[in-house]
Amino acid sequence: MSDKPLTMGVLGIDHRHIFGQLNNMLNTGAIATKWWTNGAAFGTTKDFAESYPDIVHVSDKNEILNDASIDVVLIAAIPCERADLAIEAMLSGKDVMVDKPACTTLEQLARIKKTVAETGRIWSVNFSELFEVEAVTKAAELVQSGKIGTVIQTIGLGPHRLNLPSRPDWFYDEAQYGGILCDIASHQVAQFLYFTGSSDATVVASSVGNYANQKTPGLQDFGDILLRSDRAQGYIRVDWFTPDGLPTWGDGRLTILGTQGYIELRKYVDIDGRAGKNHLFLVNGYTCEHIDASGAGLPYFDNFVSDIKNRTATAMDQQYAFKVMELAIQAQLTAEKVGK
Repeated sequence: MSDKPLTMGVLGIDHRHIFGQLNNMLNTGAIATKWWTNGAAFGTTKDFAESYPDIVHVSDKNEILNDASIDVVLIAAIPCERADLAIEAMLSGKDVMVDKPACTTLEQLARIKKTVAETGRIWSVNFSELFEVEAVTKAAELVQSGKIGTVIQTIGLGPHRLNLPSRPDWFYDEAQYGGILCDIASHQVAQFLYFTGSSDATVVASSVGNYANQKTPGLQDFGDILLRSDRAQGYIRVDWFTPDGLPTWGDGRLTILGTQGYIELRKYVDIDGRAGKNHLFLVNGYTCEHIDASGAGLPYFDNFVSDIKNRTATAMDQQYAFKVMELAIQAQLTAEKVGK
């Protein structure tokens, strides 16, 4: 491929993560020419059209799939629809960046693996809590430089604010959103494998429940997972219980325990009062400090562009993408039901 900018199409904007995907790709110099979505996308359609007036809205997705000028497709459709759209895109000769969860069943994942093997296309999952957080970039740098020794555990917490009036119908249907562990906890599974260097893991235990939202029985407002690999342990808790008093949508945290220290990330807010996002706390044998990780960069997106052009895998190893979704789906399928 020449040095010309990548050309993108968008298939599905049902989740607002599409804004992060697209904006970060535009920041690399890529251009977007067409977008399509299936249905009204519950409020995002108007915002998307107003935010990107130069991107043409097409009524038929084949106008994107059959457009030879489009190199890569971004997908943030209803979760249960993402696998089929990604497969269609890859069969049309396009690489794919899909929002998490990238699929909702093991059968979908098997078909994705088959398509990747047959086409040689890139299927990359944008785990935004990993790839759109500069504190994670800084933490990776510190871990790789040996600041906390060998990582032996991660604790990933993913609380979210529910905002019920703003949610579409599919949000309450497990078959469509995949369940809380497949959906939200895929972020934390991705972080566990990433920071521990694990290529595989076992779901030791998992649970899901609906503690406080009986009027929407399809919603799971709590979930947790215990993971174990040949080198580390992981605990994950996700929920929809962020109180209205918090000044942001969720207090996402990650603790990385090493043999010589630990790191804690407060990704989106410091409830102790420091302004902004990307708060990192480093504790080891000679320091206990707060680091403002703003400005550490988001290398996933430039690496993804490079991978498309050079057919490499610097942004995300393909087997890693498969394994994250496999573990998240397995945890969902085997979860004990808790709560009311």
